[in-house]
Amino acid sequence: MLGQRELGQQMNKYPGESPSQSARMNRQRLAPLERPAIMEEIDKKAADVRANMARLRELRLAKEAQEVRTEISAGNQPTKAKPKKRFR
Repeated sequence: MLGQRELGQQMNKYPGESPSQSARMNRQRLAPLERPAIMEEIDKKAADVRANMARLRELRLAKEAQEVRTEISAGNQPTKAKPKKRFR
């Protein structure tokens, strides 16, 4: 039976290279191939965030406009007559 270290050294392309070095080199080798897909995903997420921000801004502006309309209409209402005080 071989130990994990010996097995890892046998599986490496380059003798004398540790498994962690081999894994790092493999990630570096694959990075350029995966970069366009990663950038595309980042761009999509950024576009989604911008769309959501625009949606929320529209909702906020609509709410603020409604509040202003409510204040204006409340300001145009005649004041209620105060009830007359009764004698005791």
